[in-house]
Amino acid sequence: MARPSKHDGVLYKRTGSKVWWMRYRDRDGKRYLETTNTEDWQEAQQKLRERLQARDQNTLQIIRRGEQMLFNGWVDFFLENYSQPPIRAAMTHKANVTALKQLMPEFGERKLAEIDADQIEHYLRHRLHQRNRVRTGSGYRETTLAKPTRVHQEFRVLRRIFSVAVKMKLCPANPCAAVEFPTSLKALFRPHYVTWSQQQRIEAFAPPYLANVIRIITETGLRVYKELTPMRKDQVDLVNAVAWIPESKTPNGVAEVPLTEIAVKAFRSQLEISGTGLWLFSV
Repeated sequence: MARPSKHDGVLYKRTGSKVWWMRYRDRDGKRYLETTNTEDWQEAQQKLRERLQARDQNTLQIIRRGEQMLFNGWVDFFLENYSQPPIRAAMTHKANVTALKQLMPEFGERKLAEIDADQIEHYLRHRLHQRNRVRTGSGYRETTLAKPTRVHQEFRVLRRIFSVAVKMKLCPANPCAAVEFPTSLKALFRPHYVTWSQQQRIEAFAPPYLANVIRIITETGLRVYKELTPMRKDQVDLVNAVAWIPESKTPNGVAEVPLTEIAVKAFRSQLEISGTGLWLFSV
């Protein structure tokens, strides 16, 4: 029988070292010896208390795994398993890769557990004062400031990366949850509603297939990349005026979509020009 432990955890110094080390046990009684990376006794005590609190909350292994994993290593796994089709649309993966071109130089060599809300807010403020770089024949030149919407997209990608890390038990919490975006974006996402006369002008100059796409989208609200472009001909029932959507971004999107008279005419026109293949929009 193991001898009962007198203390939950202790601090000590190794011979010839000024840094405090800590010794504690997990819920199963396994002993851990770790450096606190500080010479200050108060900071070392705080580190030990955080370890003991994580043990009591059953999150100790989560923190230990996250402390050992670098951000760039986790990003590689994220892009491979949580960013590409069929988990996410191809355009979403492309947006993730574009955003990571800015995120990786800042967070790539940091450990997941070391990235906090203050560091993320500092990155966002710095990005909002950066200028876009354009490659020319003579090298790179700076143009206008980065748009807040673009920086906000990078923040959304970072938040998604950490959300998956929390789900995989690599982080106890998402640091982006405590981040306040430095600027207001309400006016920047205001949609532009196309009038019927504007739509007719666009269709007048568009090729037939594009005119059909415009009519179908405006009449049904189908998503372009996830629902409309991969549609097969057998998913369209012109007799009953419905289109079947077997795969969508959300569970509610998997359904039979009723078609208006304009949408039926657009689908009929597209069927006539799509050829003999299975797909409604052939490449």
